[in-house]
Amino acid sequence: MSNDIKHFLRRNVREVATLAIILAIVVFVNARSGGAFLTPRNISDMFTESAILIIITMGMMMVIITTGIDLSIGAIMALSGMISTTVLSAHMSLDPMIIIGIAVAVGLVAGTINGALVAYLGILPIIATLGTMNVFRGLTYLVSGGSWNLQKNMSREFMNVAIGTKFGLNNMILIALVVVVAAHLFMNKYRAGRRIYAVGDSESSAAISGIKAKRVKLMAYAILGALSGLGGVLYVCKYAAAQGETAMGYEMNVIAACVLGGVAITGGSGKVIGAALGAILLGILNNALPLLRISPFWQEAIRGLIVLVSIIANVIISLNVTKRSLERRAL
Repeated sequence: MSNDIKHFLRRNVREVATLAIILAIVVFVNARSGGAFLTPRNISDMFTESAILIIITMGMMMVIITTGIDLSIGAIMALSGMISTTVLSAHMSLDPMIIIGIAVAVGLVAGTINGALVAYLGILPIIATLGTMNVFRGLTYLVSGGSWNLQKNMSREFMNVAIGTKFGLNNMILIALVVVVAAHLFMNKYRAGRRIYAVGDSESSAAISGIKAKRVKLMAYAILGALSGLGGVLYVCKYAAAQGETAMGYEMNVIAACVLGGVAITGGSGKVIGAALGAILLGILNNALPLLRISPFWQEAIRGLIVLVSIIANVIISLNVTKRSLERRAL
């Protein structure tokens, strides 16, 4: 094996491991399902189902890298979806892009509130976002008045955002691809993105370097909020219903996707491609387990076990990386 390949594998060990797990699961499930898993329609459905998860995982990855967490994203999705479709039901002729813009704006405001509570008031992320989760969910019920916004309140143009296709791909898949590419460029090519890593690695060292950690954290939560707003309106568009319980518990799926993708829950490390692979892996599991006719009770247990194994693997890998780094310094 050449030195270049060894260097690549060493730098991307988590992502390579996640990809290997995905390939192993795909081969196994396809064999057990008699080839029903790798049909073009099932693959398209699987990636369409995973699109929203991938989009929001990009934002959660940034927050976790700063050593944060956000438990309110499901509530933000519900609130943004409800407000945007309420506006749509009153003005059916509005362009779908305006409705999506409203949802993203709602999410941005909610994410900024979370970021301000964590960064400027110093409230623990899990406590701050647990509180705002209930606030945002309550606001969703107030906006809806306890009723649902159903398909009859949504224009055909709006519905086409979720069910329409372009270049042979579902629109939601294309949106997810754009978000992943944008996140990759932002985290690797722009100074603001690299500062997220710096703050997560060592906030005190980042401060010495002139990085304003509070602003960076605020930015990360705001981005996650905006992407949650986008995910919320796409969720409502896809399922043709906005309600108070929309995306209940969705934050657990997003956090799990980050962990599966090798994003360190302690902050400081994680890659866009890894987080995307983690979301895809979770989407594959959600698609494969019912296809194998596994009991819903066992499905939750299996998903939880895989997440737990991934956490253990990440801890072991992190310890090995730290050990090797210390050994190099000693030499």
